[in-house]
Amino acid sequence: MAAIIEIDNLSKQYDGGTKALDGVSLSIDEGEIIALLGPNGAGKTTLISVICGLVTPTGGTVRVGGHDIRKDWRAARRLIGLVPQEIALEPFEKVMNCVRFTRGLYGMPRDDAYIERILKALALWDKRDAATRELSGGMKRRVLIAKALAHQPKVLFLDEPTAGVDVALRREMWQVVGELRREGVTIILTTHYLEEAEEMADRVGVINKGNLLLVRPTAELMGEFGAKTLTIELDDPLPAVPEALADRGLSLSDDGHCLHYEYDAKADRTGIARLLGDLSAQGVSVRDVSTRQSNLEEVFLSLVDGTKESAA
Repeated sequence: MAAIIEIDNLSKQYDGGTKALDGVSLSIDEGEIIALLGPNGAGKTTLISVICGLVTPTGGTVRVGGHDIRKDWRAARRLIGLVPQEIALEPFEKVMNCVRFTRGLYGMPRDDAYIERILKALALWDKRDAATRELSGGMKRRVLIAKALAHQPKVLFLDEPTAGVDVALRREMWQVVGELRREGVTIILTTHYLEEAEEMADRVGVINKGNLLLVRPTAELMGEFGAKTLTIELDDPLPAVPEALADRGLSLSDDGHCLHYEYDAKADRTGIARLLGDLSAQGVSVRDVSTRQSNLEEVFLSLVDGTKESAA
């Protein structure tokens, strides 16, 4: 599939010397969902702001739909919709007019049928004549999404779109995101709800200190970095890990009823069969075994912690 966003060696350094982006290169395919993960101050919002034309880069290039964001900024910007972190709306304007106005800013002809479709999809239709100041925080965030979609962009940036939104509303918003992807809209999101990235994103990019550490398909990332943990439930509690198994990397639960063994599922030999045999030889009776895959949050933390250790 053709790339709709091409980022090459992008950098941004502020006057005080802070380097927000350091040689970031990334290609994003049309119609995919990519999640950008990173701690606060990692460079996620700066990257989005540069692509959207809100921040001027120090070096490198960005093309959106083949248009350079600096040389052909009007054409590039027309392809982009942005839902920012901050809620900034005209407090006395009606929801319908607010979305209409944004569409007009891009030179698009009036299309109330399309606006109605957006507002209904975001459960805002009943609020179309309400002033934005009368809305809840979650409703205001929906209005931001409606405004970002008003000019029918090919690329949608969602910068922490579900921050401060309740669980039910979050689910509704992700249903809208899924529908947009089916219509061919490319979606780039940042989120602190890592389960959302794990569930929704085709690929995950990890940013830390202005560096793009990696970009991987979500399933591949989980397979490559996500360790598995074998939990061995015992018939009788143990006071400690048997001395003969002390070098096997086992940990004992606080109540002594479970042993935990972390292993690499991709390795030729996991050591599980041998471990169970050795437990039996030590007279340890096993009631049940279960496995658990690391989630994306654990993978993310291990990657970021790894970069901290290598920088130390």
